[in-house]
Amino acid sequence: MDASSALSRIGLAGLAVMGQNLALNIADKGFPISVYNRTTSKVDETVDRAHNEGRLPLTGQYNPKEFVLSIRRPRSIIILVKAGNPVDQTIAALSSFMEPGDTIIDGGNEWYENTERRIHEVSEKGLLYLGMGVSGGEEGARNGPSLMPGGSYQAYTNIQEILEKVAAQVKDDGPCVTYIGEGGSGNFVKMVHNGIEYGDMQLISEAYDVLKNVGGLSNQELSEIFAEWNRGELESFLIEITADIFRVKDEYGDGDLVDKILDKTGMKGTGKWTVQQAAELSVAAPTIAASLDCRYLSGLKEERENAAEVLREAGLKEEKEVKPGGIDKKRLIDDVRQALYASKICSYAQGMNLLRAKSLEKGWSLNLGELARIWKGGCIIRAVFLDRIKKAYQRNPNLASLIVDPDFAREMVQRQAAWRRVVGLAISAGISTPGMCASLAYFDTYRRARLPANLVQAQRDLFGAHTYERIDRSGSFHTEWTKLARKSDAVVGALN
Repeated sequence: MDASSALSRIGLAGLAVMGQNLALNIADKGFPISVYNRTTSKVDETVDRAHNEGRLPLTGQYNPKEFVLSIRRPRSIIILVKAGNPVDQTIAALSSFMEPGDTIIDGGNEWYENTERRIHEVSEKGLLYLGMGVSGGEEGARNGPSLMPGGSYQAYTNIQEILEKVAAQVKDDGPCVTYIGEGGSGNFVKMVHNGIEYGDMQLISEAYDVLKNVGGLSNQELSEIFAEWNRGELESFLIEITADIFRVKDEYGDGDLVDKILDKTGMKGTGKWTVQQAAELSVAAPTIAASLDCRYLSGLKEERENAAEVLREAGLKEEKEVKPGGIDKKRLIDDVRQALYASKICSYAQGMNLLRAKSLEKGWSLNLGELARIWKGGCIIRAVFLDRIKKAYQRNPNLASLIVDPDFAREMVQRQAAWRRVVGLAISAGISTPGMCASLAYFDTYRRARLPANLVQAQRDLFGAHTYERIDRSGSFHTEWTKLARKSDAVVGALN
């Protein structure tokens, strides 16, 4: 046996929860792997887990040089550390022992421009680079995530076999990984995935709020409803776990755990980046933006409690006191299901349009149907209707929006009456549904052949001489609005 055959096929540095689980997944698929972490106890922990989970082919290394040299050439090393500075520090520690043709793969949630900077920096040493989105949480990392690698195509082909085995597998649709494109495209796609995830979670929480506070449903009933929804068009990871959440009892007291959780939402920043990029690219993403705003407002817990008190004293009635009488529970449940589905289509449409706009700007040639395919398994937004999104883009790669795909258009039209009933009911009950409202407003704005933007253009021309176009002749026009309005007043006055 030559020395090289004793070397690991791949390396992984950074052994927090995601790193450990991804390393074990790679070893589990039969690829010998070396692991390294600055904190040596994490290396020991991972080695122990590999031994206990079936003597997996995993070797622990305790310094950067030995770690790099333990990997077969051309080396491929995945780093899973906190985004930003720690990534640069890890690259500096490892790259001094790496050789031309070796690859670094950053598997964190990194800002795409940082990846593009690093691609350039390491290329000066002859190294290849991938920025790879990894979705699915710790469970996905261990048993099959959705992987979004972008950067050097050569680097991708070097580990394609590993990634295809390690990724989630979808029956009849293959592994949930594909080469995304050049530069920071893998990170960007993962960022937008997370933005869609924000929208999805917000919409589900609104469905819960309406069913609980307008419909008066118990957690037991909610669990059953979400479990039933998960057997139909809404079948998805997030709907499935929501059904489970409502079933968990509080271990510290009576009742259900969900009711004891503080209503303040955390965030890691990818949703914020998504909304910022949408603004930069002039792409409307109101559902994703509304979900981000709701996370900000949820953080103002004390202010909200104070506002509730002040407004109560000012005479505002509690939502339960203004609840419309005689609610038909069965009808409400079905309406909310339809409103949730239609709102989700808008959220995914916004995400896909953002990806297309960035792809055009950067020349990434993103394949939107293929992205929908790799999100069908492993990732947080995995859902049955992603298959329909994949087919929509296969039918028409230049589809302007999912809303105008004939299949989705038909579904939106069929569901809009229920959607409007839910939003109207929530508004009259004083329950905020910003995600559903944003989705409905997006749909209503996009479907209208004529908008009141003509008045906005007139205003802009009056106060700033910004000019306007006309519907009946070409060219740009400017009008002395105030002078003409006063002249008109004078004429009218004279006639009277």
